[in-house]
Amino acid sequence: MFYDMNYLIFMIPAFILMGITSWYVRHAYSKWSRVRSSSGLTGVDATRRLISVNGLTSLQIQGTPGQLTDHYDPRNKTLFLSNGVGNGNSVAALAIAAHELGHAQQDAEDYLPMRFRGFLVPMVNIGSNLGWILILAGLFLNLTGLAWLGVLFFSGGALFALATLPVEFDASARAKRMLANSGIIQSEEEMRGVRNVLNAAALTYVAGLVTAVLQLLYYVSLVSGRSRD
Repeated sequence: MFYDMNYLIFMIPAFILMGITSWYVRHAYSKWSRVRSSSGLTGVDATRRLISVNGLTSLQIQGTPGQLTDHYDPRNKTLFLSNGVGNGNSVAALAIAAHELGHAQQDAEDYLPMRFRGFLVPMVNIGSNLGWILILAGLFLNLTGLAWLGVLFFSGGALFALATLPVEFDASARAKRMLANSGIIQSEEEMRGVRNVLNAAALTYVAGLVTAVLQLLYYVSLVSGRSRD
């Protein structure tokens, strides 16, 4: 299928969009990681202060290797911060740390969109591996019903990407409020940097949704074309 021109027609726009958003994230992070926050707090320091203010006392903080690998794990209530974020005192570091803390706050509040996304994870893990196998098997065996079942399984990825958007947008909104209300971010210029970094990150999830939808549409066109034949 990867030599199919139709596949390229569907996916080249997605590849371009993913490339642009990836560049934009790196550019925004690089720019604002060079701007020291006026509070002087590192990502870890700011996170600890916000944990105390928001009553998230059971939350743990650990380091994680790599760059922009920061994440929150709801299974063990742990916030993982990369070295550049945890030990950095830049505007970018504070924005990313607060965003991940926003996910911890969602978890503590039993935020419904986050719960729904978590519910989808097992289905997506199975569907992403099994879906394309069923599609190919259905096409080779001329069993269009089986191929359509594969498309249904594969559609879970697009649903997961869609469900991710409100979770990520809300975490960013929480991050902005927490940084502003706590006084960790102290000027409009710094808040502009926070918005720039978080908006750039949000675009990657939009691009991920577009990619998932276009890939799903390719499979739909593939199977529907075989059905007509």
